[in-house]
Amino acid sequence: MAMRFRDRVVVVLGGNSGIGLAAARMFAAEGAKLALTGRNAATLAAAAEELGALGLVSDIGVVAHSVAAMAEIEERLGGIDVLFVNAGVGGFAPVPDVTEEFWDGIHNVNLRGAFFAIQHALPLMRDGGAIVITGSIGSVAAVPGNVAYAAAKAGLRAMARIVGKELLTRRIRVNMVSPGPTDTEIFKRDASPEDIAGMRAMFADVVPLGRMGTSDEVARAVLFLASPDASFINGVDLFVDGGCVEL
Repeated sequence: MAMRFRDRVVVVLGGNSGIGLAAARMFAAEGAKLALTGRNAATLAAAAEELGALGLVSDIGVVAHSVAAMAEIEERLGGIDVLFVNAGVGGFAPVPDVTEEFWDGIHNVNLRGAFFAIQHALPLMRDGGAIVITGSIGSVAAVPGNVAYAAAKAGLRAMARIVGKELLTRRIRVNMVSPGPTDTEIFKRDASPEDIAGMRAMFADVVPLGRMGTSDEVARAVLFLASPDASFINGVDLFVDGGCVEL
């Protein structure tokens, strides 16, 4: 196995489940020194123990939590070589039903929280490092009921490009990975087995490859963009979606 991250400090924001945990496992397998954040103390502790990582309970939607997490990472691990900004929330509501509370809850995590987490991580980032951000094909797909989430992810895409432009002098690459329908625990949460089977069948009809993606498939794209293999790739939004956007 390639050890592209041997002795590199990798921070995964939202690393206690789903795509974040899948990526964290792959980073660890390639020699990374890991720090993970998440809101769920139990799943975070389990992930940190499994991977020998520094686990920090932190809600990316609370800027003070990100400030405290970065201070702890600096004290325990020093600088950051790779930052994977994966934490996020979802939610569907048609335009007439979107409330200010609903809108703000999604944007506070997916856009505002992500931006300020990156801002407070930058003093720790080593020159020549990499930032990878989890976006979504929702930023470009006009899906009814997805207005708040799509707007936040589209804003995240715009933010990522400007952050990347401003970091050119430090040789810190900023890229995004935008998943399509992905079979994660969030997708299954509070759903019956019948509902899960129905959603899988629906997505099989929508996705050109005929199925949902897996967390590992998205995570492999994350590691590629974070690694020296992508040393001449900067500012991209890589769709990992089975062809949903392009086909």
